[in-house]
Amino acid sequence: MKKIFFLFVIISSTIFAQQIDITKLKGMKPRAIGPAGMSGRITAIDVVNSNPDIIYVGAASGGVWKSESGGIDWAPIFDDQPLQGIGAIAIQQNNPDVVWVGTGEGNPRNSLNGGYGIYKSLDGGKTWKSMGLEKTRNIHRIIINRDNPDIVYVGAIGSPWGEHPERGVFKTTDGGKTWNKVLFVNTKTGAADLVVDPTNPNKLIAAMWEHRRKPWTFNSGGPGSGLYITYDSGENWKKLSDKDGLPKGNLGRIGLAIAPSNPKIIYALIEAKKNALYKSEDGGSKWKKVNDKPGIGNRPFYYSDLSVDPINENRIYSVFTYVNVSEDGGKSFKQLMPAYRTNVGVHPDHHAWWIHPENPNYMIDGNDGGLNITKDRGKTWRFVENLPVGQFYHISYDMEYPYNLYGGMQDNGSWAGPAYVLKAQGIRNAYWQEISFGDGFDVVPDPKNSRYGYSMSQQGFVVRYDRETGNGKIVRPTHPDPNVKLRFNWNSAIALDPHDNETIYFGSQFVHKSSNKGHEWDIISPDLTTNDASKQKQHESGGITMDATGAENHTTILAITPTKLEKGVLWVGTDDGLIQLTKDGGQTWANVTPKNKSFPKGSWIAQIKASPYNAGEAYAVVNNYRNFDFKPYLFRTRDYGKTWQSLLDKKDETFGYSLSLIQDPIEKKLLFLGTENGLYISINEGASWTKWTAGYPSVPTMDLDIHPRENDLVIGTFGRSFYVLDDIRPLRKLAKSGSAELNKALKVYEAPKAYINQIQQPSGTRFGGNAIFNGENRKRGAMVSYSIYKPDSKEKDAVQRDAKKAPKKKSDSLTVKIYNSGNTLIRTLKQKAPSENGMHRMYWDLTEKGVRRPSRRKANTNAPEPRGVTVLPGDYKLVMQYGKAKDSTIVSVAYDPRVDMPMATLKAKYDLLKQLEQKTALAGKAVEQLKESKKIADSYKKQLKKQKGDQYKQAIKSTDSITKTIGKLIDGMLGKEDKRQGITRNPQPTPMTFISTAGRYVGSLLQMPGKTEKDAIQNAHEKVNEVIKPINAFYKTEWPQYRKQIENLNLTLFKNFKELTE
Repeated sequence: MKKIFFLFVIISSTIFAQQIDITKLKGMKPRAIGPAGMSGRITAIDVVNSNPDIIYVGAASGGVWKSESGGIDWAPIFDDQPLQGIGAIAIQQNNPDVVWVGTGEGNPRNSLNGGYGIYKSLDGGKTWKSMGLEKTRNIHRIIINRDNPDIVYVGAIGSPWGEHPERGVFKTTDGGKTWNKVLFVNTKTGAADLVVDPTNPNKLIAAMWEHRRKPWTFNSGGPGSGLYITYDSGENWKKLSDKDGLPKGNLGRIGLAIAPSNPKIIYALIEAKKNALYKSEDGGSKWKKVNDKPGIGNRPFYYSDLSVDPINENRIYSVFTYVNVSEDGGKSFKQLMPAYRTNVGVHPDHHAWWIHPENPNYMIDGNDGGLNITKDRGKTWRFVENLPVGQFYHISYDMEYPYNLYGGMQDNGSWAGPAYVLKAQGIRNAYWQEISFGDGFDVVPDPKNSRYGYSMSQQGFVVRYDRETGNGKIVRPTHPDPNVKLRFNWNSAIALDPHDNETIYFGSQFVHKSSNKGHEWDIISPDLTTNDASKQKQHESGGITMDATGAENHTTILAITPTKLEKGVLWVGTDDGLIQLTKDGGQTWANVTPKNKSFPKGSWIAQIKASPYNAGEAYAVVNNYRNFDFKPYLFRTRDYGKTWQSLLDKKDETFGYSLSLIQDPIEKKLLFLGTENGLYISINEGASWTKWTAGYPSVPTMDLDIHPRENDLVIGTFGRSFYVLDDIRPLRKLAKSGSAELNKALKVYEAPKAYINQIQQPSGTRFGGNAIFNGENRKRGAMVSYSIYKPDSKEKDAVQRDAKKAPKKKSDSLTVKIYNSGNTLIRTLKQKAPSENGMHRMYWDLTEKGVRRPSRRKANTNAPEPRGVTVLPGDYKLVMQYGKAKDSTIVSVAYDPRVDMPMATLKAKYDLLKQLEQKTALAGKAVEQLKESKKIADSYKKQLKKQKGDQYKQAIKSTDSITKTIGKLIDGMLGKEDKRQGITRNPQPTPMTFISTAGRYVGSLLQMPGKTEKDAIQNAHEKVNEVIKPINAFYKTEWPQYRKQIENLNLTLFKNFKELTE
C-alpha cells in the first residue's frame, strides 16, 4: 500500500510539475494574419446615437469589435472573455459607456456557436463582467429601459440542439444582479425577437419560436410559437391569435419591427403555412396580412429581421439573403443593393441592420461576409475590410517560400494566402486568392506542385484547382450504380496518401480512392456508418418552411486519416459516432469505436490524428454538442483501436467542446488541442492541459497543423481567421525537459534558421491609412527565443538570508554577443531586460558591428552599436547574458531561397562593403579628430579673452584662424553647412556622397562586381583620400605651430594626435 501511495505521489508530482504557467509565455504570441477581405458573419450592431462614430459590432464567433472613427479603424474588445460567440449588443444611450453583450448567436444554422450568458461593461468595453444567464446559451435580443437603465430585458432564443428551460424573456430590475424569467412557453421555445414601444417602455412584444435542430434534421415551428404582448413591463403577457388577425395553425419564426415615427404601426414577418408580412395599425392589438409574395424574404429560420425607417413609417427593410426595401408599407418590395454580376456587390445573407434614429441615410449592414456602411440610404456602400472574423473549417500549408496557408470559410469560399510576406508593412487582403466558391471547407495543396490542389465546398463538391488560372475540375466521386445515393457530409472528408501523392481518399458513406488525382475513383469500403434510414430524410428538413440544403446530411464520413508509418492503414470517423480501421488498404475493415463508458454514443468524430511515432496510435477528437452535450472528449489508442484512453474526463463544458488536435512530430509529449473556447497546450502527452491565452482569444479553434520546415503552429479559427505561432521549438524544450526550464535565471532556446531576404514594397496601396487591413507580418532577421527568471522580493530576501549576503543591484539589461565561425565577436546588442518572468523574443538584424558615419553632431555616448555590413551565410554563435547568467545558441543564416546566389558573389560583395566601411571609419575618425581640435581651440579662446597683453590678442587671432581652417577641412568631408531654411544642396558631391553611392551600387548586386561597382568604389576612395591628405598636413604643420604658440603661454589643453591611416 505504501508503494502504491508513493507511486501515486510521484506520478501526481510529475503531472503537476509539467503544468505550464501561461503567464510566462506572454512573450510568445501568435500572429493574427487575417485575412479580413472576406470577413465573416456579423450578428449584432449598435451605435452611440449622440456620437455615431462609435460603433460596436458582434461577430457570430469572433467577439465584439469597436470603432471610434465611424468604421475606419477597429479593435477587438472582448478577447479576454471565455468565449467569442455574440448574439446581441445594446448600448445604454443616456450613458453610452454602459454596454451589454449577449453571447451565443441567434441564427440557428448547423454551424452556429453557443454562448455563456450576458456581459456588461461600464467603461465602453475596456472591462467586462459576467451578469449571469449562462444556461440560456443563445441570446438574440437585449432591450434597456429608456427611463430606468437598471431594467433590462433579454430575449433568449436558447440552444437549438436541445430542450431546456433557460429560454424565453428574462428581466432584471437591478442592473443584472438578479434575473426573473417573465415569459416562458416550453423547453423547445425561445425568444426569436423582442421589441419595445419607443414611447412606452412598459410595452413590449415578443416573438416566441418553437424550433429544434438535430444533426440530421431541423424543424421550425410548433404550438409554442406565437406573438406575445405586455403593457406592464412583463408582469402579464397576452398571446395573440388568429382572432387578432394572425395566421391560423402552427407558426414558426417571427420578425418584428415598430415604426419609431408612429409606434402604432408594427410589422411582423411571420412563418406560417403561407409565409407573409403582417401589419398592425393599432399598436399590436389587431393585424392584417399585407404581402405574401417572395420579395418579403426567405429562409425564415436563418433571417426574419425587419427594420423600419425612423422618419417614414412606410419604408421597411426586410433583411434576409438580400435586403429588400418597401416604400408603401410592405405592399411591394425591391432589392436595395446588388450582390452578384456587378463590380459593386454587397455580400448576401444579412443578419444585422442598424439605422440612425435621426438620419435614415446612415445605415450599417451586417452579413455573412462582414460589415457594410452607407451614408446615402443604400445607394452606395463601403465594405469594412479590416474585420478579420472569418470562419475557417480547416487549415493546410504548402512548402513554398514564404509558405502559404489554405482553408475554406463558412459562406465565403476557399482561399490561399501567405503566412508572412517578404514585403514592407503587413499581410494585405489583396495577397489572398479565392480558389473556389461556396461554403469553403478543406483545401489540400498538391505536395509536388502547390499551383494545384483539391478544394471542397458543401456536400462533397470537390474540385482539383489551378491556383494561377482559376480553373476547377470537378472530381467529386460518383457511384457506378445509379441507384445508390452517395451521402456526403456538409463538411466531407478528404486526405492525401502520404506514401503516394497521386492518391487521394474521399468520404461519403464509403471511402473512395483515386490513384490519379481524382480523375477516377474506386470504392474501397462498405458503408462505414450506422446507415440509420431514420436519419437520412434530409429532403424533409426545415419544418414549416422547407430548408433541404444538405446541411443536415447524416450518417456520413467526417474524417479519413492514413498514417505515414504503415502503408495501408486508414482511420475513418463518422458523424454518427463510429471509428473504423483498415490495415490493408481497404480490403477489410474493423469497427474500433471506443467501448468506454465516457464515449458518447452517436457523437461527432471531428478528427482522427494518427501519431507520427507509432503506427497503432491515434487520437480521436470527439464532440457531442449536437446532442446537447457540451463536454469535451478526446480519446487515444496505442493498439490500433482495441482499447482507448479518455484524456478529458474531468473537464466540464467551460473547457469548450473538442474540435481539433495536433501532436508535434518532433516531441511526442507536446500536444495542441482546439476547442470551442480556445486553444490548449499539453507538454505531458495529454495528462494535463493549459489554456493558451497569450495573445489569443477564446475563439473556436477548428484546425491545427505544424509546418515541418519552419516549425510554426498554424491555426484555423472559426471566427478570427488564421493565426500563426512562429517557431514552437521552445515549447518542445519545455515538453522534453519540463516547465522548470522557465525557472532558470536565463535560458536561450534553439533558434530557427534566419534568411537574408530581399524585401518588396507592399502591393497595391502604399500609404493605406487605417482602413486597410494589415495582418501581423513576421519580423525580419534572426528570431531568438529566451526566458528569464528573477525571484520576487520574498524569494530574494530568503536567498539573501540563507546565504548571508548583502542585497545586490538588480539586473535590468540583456547583453547579446554574436560570434562568427572563427569565434570573432562581430556584434554586441544590448537592451533592457523584460520586466516579467517567462518567455520572450528578440531579433538580430543579421548585420555586423558597423562604424559611425562622420557628422557635425556630437555622438550620443549611450547610442547603440551602429549596424554594419550584412553577414555572410553560415553559422553564428549567439551568447546572451542576464546578470551573472549566460546561455547560448547557434543561428544558421542562409540567403533568400528564391534567389540563386553563389557564395563567391556574396563574398565579393561583402569584401567591397567592408572596404567602404573602413573608408567610412577613416572619414569618421578624421571628423571626430577635427571636432575635438576645434573644441580645444574654442576652450582656449574663452581663456584667452580673460587675459591681458598683446601675446594673448595674437593668440586669439591664431585661434580664429585655426578654427576657420578646421571648419574648411570638415566642410571638405561633409560639405559646407548650409543654414538656410528649406531643402539645401551642396553644389559638388562630398566624399560621403561618393561612399553612399558606391554602397548603394554594391549593396544591390546580385552578381559579381563589375566595372561600374569597382569604379564607384575607387571614386569613393579617391575622394576621401583627397580630404584626408590636407587633414594630415594640417596636423603636421599648422596644428603643431598653434599648439606651440599656446603652450608657450602656459595654458595647454593639448593632446597628441597620430597621423590618420586606415
